[in-house]
Amino acid sequence: MGGEADIEWLATTTGFMFDIAPEFGALIVFIEHRFYGESKPFGNDLYKSADMLGYLTSTQALADFAILITSLKQNMSIVDAPVVVFGGSYGGMLASWFRLKYPHVAMGALASSAPILHFDDITPWSSFHDTVSQDFKSESLNCFSVIKAVWDVLDNRGSNDTGLLELSKTFRACKTVQFIYSLSGWLRTAFIHTAMMDYPTPANFLMNLPAYPVKEMCKIIDSFPAGADVIDKAFTAASMYYNYTGDQKCFQVEGGDDDPHGFKGWGWQACTEMVMPMTVSNESMFPPSSFSYEKTSENCLAGYKVLPRMHWITSEYGGHKIDKVLKRFGSNIIFSNGMRDPWSGGGVLKNISSSIIALVTEKGAHHLDLRSATKDDPDWIVEQRRQEVEIVHGWIDQYNKDIAQM
Repeated sequence: MGGEADIEWLATTTGFMFDIAPEFGALIVFIEHRFYGESKPFGNDLYKSADMLGYLTSTQALADFAILITSLKQNMSIVDAPVVVFGGSYGGMLASWFRLKYPHVAMGALASSAPILHFDDITPWSSFHDTVSQDFKSESLNCFSVIKAVWDVLDNRGSNDTGLLELSKTFRACKTVQFIYSLSGWLRTAFIHTAMMDYPTPANFLMNLPAYPVKEMCKIIDSFPAGADVIDKAFTAASMYYNYTGDQKCFQVEGGDDDPHGFKGWGWQACTEMVMPMTVSNESMFPPSSFSYEKTSENCLAGYKVLPRMHWITSEYGGHKIDKVLKRFGSNIIFSNGMRDPWSGGGVLKNISSSIIALVTEKGAHHLDLRSATKDDPDWIVEQRRQEVEIVHGWIDQYNKDIAQM
């Protein structure tokens, strides 16, 4: 299930399916989500018009998947072949929703790091940033404290043009930074994405990172002498995320390409249907912030000339009392989550029935299970993937028995 990125990038970072396909004699198909990557029916002009962007919805994307899969099976004369859909993050949400909406097309789904409960009031709004903060705090209280302290210092120093010029030099910005929030955003992105990618082996997903990058980031901060400047500590740590390979001469803090994988349409989706409330609590290492449906509506109206459908996702796909609803209705879904992933707070973390299974790993990060196996994988991720394969085998065995009896 393609998500909010181009499909080639997704295919090269999702090795699990390639690892297990021979065992199942499986055909693997990666389907790009409409309006992402090269799938732009109106070309690059589509972002200029709400009339065109109006076709960018999750329900339309699911319908695309259904029609493509059905047509493919007919064209290849494999009409009775069982279909299992896989997805991670937004793609994982789509995978689980596809199983619920199109059970006649897909007989099972693996939804990895799928925050389908991150809507309305189902999940505490502070859970995302609280998890990022806890990831850093678990490695080093000093590391957590330094990051928590940097925001006020940054605001004070960047309150005038002279300060911004000096900070631009400190941050090795390619161009003088015009706005202080650009620097804070640059830092925030580094810390959040590093928490999401806190994999137990080196990986190049959003960026090139070492194994357990949160630990490595905190080592950098902790290596500074006690009296060192807090901004120097935070900048050096964040640089690991942006420049682990050491080939960046300067950083595009402002005006750079912040959309290397085709995420551009997500702003529209977040302003129409995918309204996922987020706040930052006082206990977090980020500056406290609140969420307001009214403010969100104002911003979306200004940016896209549309008002969000605040509660559409739970109306369309459900979410409230999901355990009771799916226990009586659904089947054949694996929800996998790693508790170091900031999105895990919005995931399904407990078994719902004998065939709707939650696989939860304490140290896992963002859809780690969908990545290629490596010789250095810890036992717990090897075991998680083994369980996933075993469950899918069970689904297909039952499916084939049902077909044989027809």
